[in-house]
Amino acid sequence: MTRFLGLLGAMLLSTSAISAPLTVTPVTMTAGAPLPIHIGGRVERTAGGYRRQWPGTYFEASFRGRGVLLRVGEGDVILRVSVDAATAATLVKPKPGLYRVEGLATGRHSIRVDVASESQAASTVFGGFYATAGTRALPSPARARQIEFIGDSHTVGYGNISTKRDCTQDEVWATTDASQAMPALTARRYGADYQVNAISGRGIVRNYNGMPADTVPAAYPFTLFDKAKRYADPAWHPRLFVIALGTNDFTTPLHPGEPWKTRDALHADYEQRYVAFVKRLWARDPNAHIVLWATDMADGEITSEVGKVAARLKAEGQRNVAFVPVTGLAFTGCHSHPSTADDSRITAALSTYIDAHPEMWTRK
Repeated sequence: MTRFLGLLGAMLLSTSAISAPLTVTPVTMTAGAPLPIHIGGRVERTAGGYRRQWPGTYFEASFRGRGVLLRVGEGDVILRVSVDAATAATLVKPKPGLYRVEGLATGRHSIRVDVASESQAASTVFGGFYATAGTRALPSPARARQIEFIGDSHTVGYGNISTKRDCTQDEVWATTDASQAMPALTARRYGADYQVNAISGRGIVRNYNGMPADTVPAAYPFTLFDKAKRYADPAWHPRLFVIALGTNDFTTPLHPGEPWKTRDALHADYEQRYVAFVKRLWARDPNAHIVLWATDMADGEITSEVGKVAARLKAEGQRNVAFVPVTGLAFTGCHSHPSTADDSRITAALSTYIDAHPEMWTRK
């Protein structure tokens, strides 16, 4: 372990590429040239770097040398910093500025910064990676496979590293780790780049307990939650979409004043809009496979409704769609959400379909 000046939660691991204790510390100095960066997730380029808000964003770079700088921008965030696949530090609400990563042996290295926390309230900024004296930039990493995950808190990783179910909102924020959630685990299993386009508490037509806010389909087209700019990236064409939406539509009773007078009316609206949402994804990426998954919460209501959506899509001639029910989860995370152990179980369930369809990665 090493001291972390003014920051919380530093963790150190040694690798054969580390010549001394690995340190990540704030510094006051002039940054060298920016390193080529590889980004997973939706970002908006700004003067200060890369503004992001959807969860699970990650930033990667490669270099040759013994040190590198990273710049943290504005916004409350938890960042997991790893070098050569070994955890270097956890930065909890780091102050904006430059941070120096040192302790590496001379040679080739890769650095990655994962956004662990959820950022519903406001966007945050990551400023990129920069050379230090003697550091030489190498091409940024990239992967041939792409997976997009769409969903709610079960996809975000809400409270997934918590050791208890009863959590305050501050504890939820502190124990949400997208870098250990199902999307990261699944993408790692298949060597894929990924996006996590999910918002805790949101649904297809209805949010948790009727909460007034954008549903996921309403927020989905945009780079940030302010909906100021539509997201577009010509390089992003995932061959697999993994979607879990319905928990917030169905786990609470309807209230007076909501648009649906009966549960049947809610079901009909949900099925229609979910089908339409999936069709919009296919309109952009017609060769993609789509996996819809659901837990057995709400006495099976979610499973039943998602199954109907998949059946309707298949009845309309869509072949590359599957429904994967997920059972046996312990839900020991905050507010009875999936834990990291549950995230592994969900990944295993999804892999049954993915492993059976290797053609999704090669078919044009």
